[in-house]
Amino acid sequence: MVSHWLNFRFALGLLTAFLAHPISASEIQRCAVDDTGKKLCIAAPAQRVITLSPGATELMFAAGAGDKVMAVVNYSDYPPAALELPLIGSHTRVDMEALMALNPDLVVTWVTGNPPAQVELLQELGVSTFAIEPRTFAGVSSVIERLATLAGTEPEGFDEAERFRIGIAALTQQYAGVEPIPVFYQVWEKPLMTVNNEHLIGKVLKLCGGVNVFGDMQRLIPRISTEVVLQADPDAILTGSVDGVSDDQLDEWKKYAGLTAVEKNNLFFVPASPISRPTPRLLEAIQTVCGKLAIARENLARVRDKLESARENLESARENL
Repeated sequence: MVSHWLNFRFALGLLTAFLAHPISASEIQRCAVDDTGKKLCIAAPAQRVITLSPGATELMFAAGAGDKVMAVVNYSDYPPAALELPLIGSHTRVDMEALMALNPDLVVTWVTGNPPAQVELLQELGVSTFAIEPRTFAGVSSVIERLATLAGTEPEGFDEAERFRIGIAALTQQYAGVEPIPVFYQVWEKPLMTVNNEHLIGKVLKLCGGVNVFGDMQRLIPRISTEVVLQADPDAILTGSVDGVSDDQLDEWKKYAGLTAVEKNNLFFVPASPISRPTPRLLEAIQTVCGKLAIARENLARVRDKLESARENLESARENL
């Protein structure tokens, strides 16, 4: 009995001390591990954030922390509110003097997009940096949650991360079992570039039933030749453009009438921004890509039906001879 009473008195004392001296938010460290495996802990929720890539900007807004972003780099065009923010250069060349003048408490960098020398300089100057670059659908949700943790916007950020998870699961179920179709995704025209299966675009193609004809290549964004595309002979060719509007990026392929994608009229454009950034807008990109590949399958089926009909007519004619 005495032991229980002493334990109760001790617990009551701790509770009284806590109520008398509540722990403020500034006294609670916020920690997260970035996409390089480095753990960052900050003393309080970040209030002055600078993002060094358009994708990082978009993800900060997705995490519910858009109002904490003070400055961005070129091409940070989504959401529209990002266009109103001050620019401090590009993702490859940051104006360090302008950045330091803003006295940020957090700089969000891009793993493969920012010059290592500039990131290292920021760290030497005592600036807290957090490197991100999600390469999976799960990674997108994870990054949103980690940014929300650092910014103190967990309710908004965790809700958005879950919405994205649910959306990916629904799309995966919707397009499960669709007919596989060989696809070539053109990232850039000159030099000619594509993606492998490890790239998020490659994962989008796979979800939609696309078989990336260059999926096994080692580099995320390999350079290729026209000859290897002709040899692969994909059933469909896709590329990104502004708002998905047709331009001249795929005109070069029209010279090769024997290329299946050309012959079957399967040259498609998708909005470049949603598909090229690992953000919640990938849900929109997936719907678009899956829709294009559905059209490609219809075009292929139409040609197969015509060939089958012609074959039947030929056989019927022979029987009547």
